[in-house]
Amino acid sequence: MRTQVGIIGAGPAGLLLSHLLHLVGIESVILEARDRPYVEGRIRAGVLEQGTVDVLNDTGLGARMNTEGLLHHGTTLRFRGRNHHIDFVDLTGKAVMVYGQHEVVKDIIAQRLADGGKIVFEAADVAAHGIESDAPSITWRDKDGKDYTLDCDFIAGCDGFHGICRPAIPAALQQNYERVYPFGWLGILARSKPVQEELIYNLHDRGFALFSMRTPEITRLYLQCQPDEDIANWSDDRIWAELHHRLEGEDRLKLAEGPILQKSVTPMRSFVSTPMRHGRLFLAGDSAHIVPPTGAKGMNLAVADVRYLSRALDAYYKKNSSDLLGSYSDLCLRRIWKAQRFSWWMTSLLHKFDERNAFENEVQLSELDYVVSSRAAKTSLAENYVGLPFEDQ
Repeated sequence: MRTQVGIIGAGPAGLLLSHLLHLVGIESVILEARDRPYVEGRIRAGVLEQGTVDVLNDTGLGARMNTEGLLHHGTTLRFRGRNHHIDFVDLTGKAVMVYGQHEVVKDIIAQRLADGGKIVFEAADVAAHGIESDAPSITWRDKDGKDYTLDCDFIAGCDGFHGICRPAIPAALQQNYERVYPFGWLGILARSKPVQEELIYNLHDRGFALFSMRTPEITRLYLQCQPDEDIANWSDDRIWAELHHRLEGEDRLKLAEGPILQKSVTPMRSFVSTPMRHGRLFLAGDSAHIVPPTGAKGMNLAVADVRYLSRALDAYYKKNSSDLLGSYSDLCLRRIWKAQRFSWWMTSLLHKFDERNAFENEVQLSELDYVVSSRAAKTSLAENYVGLPFEDQ
């Protein structure tokens, strides 16, 4: 089998890259270890930056998002039991869209298949070969045990943190940066009426809590917990009691309960691996970087990566220029580190750290006071939250 770009991983990065390449006449094949129902059912974050919304709309993927997504003009920081609104539109002229990552994945899969795109699900034992040569290839085995080889010009590693692509880069050439946080998020999806129309980021003396939503009938809620918390110890009643305790306060905000549809614990970490290119292999999305979800940057960074990569590949095939391919890693990493800084700052601002003393806790509250009372500080938060502009290539 032969194609121009072999893509490993059918998450948002791999799928969107394939779609963007199709729009400029570049062929690709996607290989995915899981089956289609699993890929379409993975519940992940759902806050889309303005730039991500623009990319989806500009490339014909935004119809269902614009119908079913929830446009948010701001967000709320809550501490000492009171809400403080950050108006994104007033501060930046931009907004964000709440639309689940799995819904974006469904939309792109449907479009790729409608366009005749090739997605191989349940590809086992995937391996990348010859990445330092001019003729790389990918091998895999299908669910019936038949072996295949895909010859290609380039390989895009979009297979996530635990994938095979990043380890394919020689360890001696890699530099990894990591911060593991001493807590996780216990998240639930519940059939209950949202308490308000925008997200609430809440600092409480018992830990962080986040109110979000997926639809006008489905809420997404999180509690700061231990990173190794056993979800079996958290009954539905215990979860709702803790959410009431942390989210409700002096202003009489009332949280509506409902059946819990899903619950899980997610550890929190920041991770960056450099470089994002070695030979004919290019990393994109979670295969190269992880951010804590506080800043809502994960999928948005993946979209930025493949936007840059698709343009670099287009320049290679149409102009015989490798300049943009050569600058791909540096260009992506400038944006990634800005997103890491913002995500680290939001995480530090809004979570309880057991090692902090009373002085440091008061400084944390003072910083929140400053953020919500200073237009300059609110603008800085808003600019980063709605998404920094893409760099020109």
